[in-house]
Amino acid sequence: MLRHRWLAVLAMVLSVLAGDWTPLLAAESQVSDLEFQETPHDYWSRPLRDPVTRLKAGLENGTIALERSSERAFLVSLLKVLRIPATSQLLVFSTTSLQLRLISPSNPRALYFNEEVYLGYIPGGRIEVAALDPALGAIFYIFDIPRGTNALRFERSDRCMNCHASEDTSDIPGLVVRSVLPGPSGGSLRAFRSGRTGHAIPYEDRLGGWFVTGQGALTNHWGNVLGQPSPGGPTRRAMAFGTSFDIARYPVATSDALAHLLHEHQIGFLNRIVHATYRARACLHESKERLGPEHERLLDQHADELVRYILFADEAALPSGGLGGDPFFKKDFLSERRTAKDGSSLKDLELRTRLFRYRCSYMLYTTPFQELPAVVKGRVYAKLKAALNEAVPDPAYAYMPSAEKQAIRRILGDTLPDLPRDW
Repeated sequence: MLRHRWLAVLAMVLSVLAGDWTPLLAAESQVSDLEFQETPHDYWSRPLRDPVTRLKAGLENGTIALERSSERAFLVSLLKVLRIPATSQLLVFSTTSLQLRLISPSNPRALYFNEEVYLGYIPGGRIEVAALDPALGAIFYIFDIPRGTNALRFERSDRCMNCHASEDTSDIPGLVVRSVLPGPSGGSLRAFRSGRTGHAIPYEDRLGGWFVTGQGALTNHWGNVLGQPSPGGPTRRAMAFGTSFDIARYPVATSDALAHLLHEHQIGFLNRIVHATYRARACLHESKERLGPEHERLLDQHADELVRYILFADEAALPSGGLGGDPFFKKDFLSERRTAKDGSSLKDLELRTRLFRYRCSYMLYTTPFQELPAVVKGRVYAKLKAALNEAVPDPAYAYMPSAEKQAIRRILGDTLPDLPRDW
């Protein structure tokens, strides 16, 4: 992270020496950087409230029992404790994580997720977990799968911050999804969508280095492909799923396309929420709780970005023919629907032209959003109300018909208890 800042300072100095004072003037007007390790954020010293912390003691002292007959059995039992569906499994073979020496097309890394916990597993490796703390963002743990009667010991990982608190996450603790063209030796021959996450990423920039199953019409991506260097540039070699590795080592035999797309949507949402949380805390600290015009402007910008994301304003359209999705994953995903009085839900899938029938993110129910600082959350609710207002339509949300706006307002009114009274 310090390297990135020195590069930014160097670029500013060179611009000024060249007679361009714009970067310097802009820097002088900015609110201070978000130093996640320092006051008021105190990432390493603030008490933790992420989902794993609440279970950690019970898992380590054996009060919460886990299966130990095999790596796979241990993983399945841990996923159940964390309430993560095994059907969310995503398999990645690019060497883009902490345990890169173990990852290859013959031994892919598996990722599993619910809305607030993300777990990585590599056969023969260590378990990695990222859990969302509402105040701090992603908290990272790594631990060995216990053998025999050995105790399970969680280790809070700082090495994860090399990638998870970098330019990819605005230098604060977030989640990363990478898309690369892996070469035969493990290195990346090409990288896509660096520093960007979320449902607006074009499909042609997604899924490089990942296995993808059940993709239907979704074929315009870089999944299931290995690169080969050549004088004219890298060439692509397709890989059939399950032929280069033993799928029996994993809980399920899928790396489902729908799970990939929901994973992308969630990470884009959470990164924006974490960024807004840090920005709000910094503004409040800097202004001693009396926000100035620059603080107000920054918080308005975060709220505007969040509302556009929540309402899928820039969602990449599904290709003609749509998407099916693994039925077992869909069942697990829909099992925790929050329903309005008429039975409708923000999790209701569309999958013909877009992900959801009602274009409003179910991630509003997560703890990171529910505990968003009031100076941002109040703005988000006000801007959501305006975006869904049929009497005074906002051109930015003209893509959404009146009936859909009405349905979203009804669902939110029935399922979000803290909405302002004037909703």
